[in-house]
Amino acid sequence: MNSVLKINKALVISFFLVAIAIMSCNNDKKAILAQNNVEIDGRARIKFDTTYYDFGNLVEGEKVVYIFKFKNIGTANLIVEDAYSTCGCTVPSYSKDPIAPGETGRIEVLFDSSGKHGVQYKTIGLKLNTKRKERSLNIRANVID
Repeated sequence: MNSVLKINKALVISFFLVAIAIMSCNNDKKAILAQNNVEIDGRARIKFDTTYYDFGNLVEGEKVVYIFKFKNIGTANLIVEDAYSTCGCTVPSYSKDPIAPGETGRIEVLFDSSGKHGVQYKTIGLKLNTKRKERSLNIRANVID
């Protein structure tokens, strides 16, 4: 019975040593990821003030700008990977810097009404590092002569 007890103690001690070694490896990985601004337990989340803006009536040839404002309501850095439009008349610009949790950002959209007539609807596509990888912003303008 004494030898069985010694074997059980040895197994328990071995188990704890292996567990400590595994936990220390995970902590090393977490430290490396943290140094590279990679969140492993969190997720970036974006909240816009609005995703639609109406410029109203514009005289053909006018260039106008609207700034879409947003906040990172998540627990990891938010990264806008890309902002694009299929029309050259609509040009988005944004910061490539990560947006920390709780911080705000902006996407500036320039609309050039040159050569346009009537009601114009334009969509700006966004690629993000959020759970929902793609989002869109929309603008409207009524271009008059």
